[in-house]
Amino acid sequence: MSTLDHKIDFAVVLSVKSANPNGDPLNGNRPRQNYDGHGEISDVAIKRKIRNRLQDMGESIFVQSNDRKVDAFNSLRERADANADLNKILKSKTASSDEFASVACQEWIDVRSFGQVFAFKSADKGAGVSVGVRGPVSIHTATSVNPIDITSMQITKSVNSEPGKDRGSDTMGMKHRVDYGLYVIYGSINTQLAEKTGFTYEDADKIKQALVTLFENDSSAARPDGSMEIHKVYWWEHSSKLGQYSSAKVHRSLTIKSRVEEPKTIDDYSIELNELEGLKVEIIDGL
Repeated sequence: MSTLDHKIDFAVVLSVKSANPNGDPLNGNRPRQNYDGHGEISDVAIKRKIRNRLQDMGESIFVQSNDRKVDAFNSLRERADANADLNKILKSKTASSDEFASVACQEWIDVRSFGQVFAFKSADKGAGVSVGVRGPVSIHTATSVNPIDITSMQITKSVNSEPGKDRGSDTMGMKHRVDYGLYVIYGSINTQLAEKTGFTYEDADKIKQALVTLFENDSSAARPDGSMEIHKVYWWEHSSKLGQYSSAKVHRSLTIKSRVEEPKTIDDYSIELNELEGLKVEIIDGL
């Protein structure tokens, strides 16, 4: 497996229909919006979904969500301790940060892709470790092409939480959804950081596969099956480490505009790609 030595840029076009793609916990879990009314999906939420898809592919993931755990560890420290080499470094009074980072990057694909902060104290009065790994894969917050309309629905719960009680009064709540929105995710893969973490071409291909199937096995009450759809993945591979063009120029080469005042489907948008001289692009349809 050869380390990635050609810069990569990518873009993902996805639609949301009657779903909450990423609720804001500080705003009653309403779908995220910027001040202009455009919908947003945080980069953290996108990375979580990529991790889940990589995990579905059988890859070793360090930052696992509690409902997707494939081991018995209840903390990141426990997962790190389970690795014999990392455990040895943690117990050493002369712990090497570079050595720790190297082992962690070899063990977990999400660490060598997105980076990770390790800040663990030693259990036996050793020096412990405080290591920051910068990953080569950077992802922007996804933003909708047009401002989004949010529908709110009042819901009730009519069951008892505790036994031995008469039926309690209904508990009121709210659910929010985006009626329809077309979002775009932009990202890039940096070759200098890929060299440091050992990120390979094979890893890049797995990231690409994860993006194409981003919402598979991801359904929930807020995101029913079929409500989130990947339409296109654009994958630009440059011919050099630094790339022929800046990421900003590459991302700008993709233009998406609505054809109607209130778009309701992907067909209501025009998607145009201005190909840049000497830069090949792979266009992949969503499943």
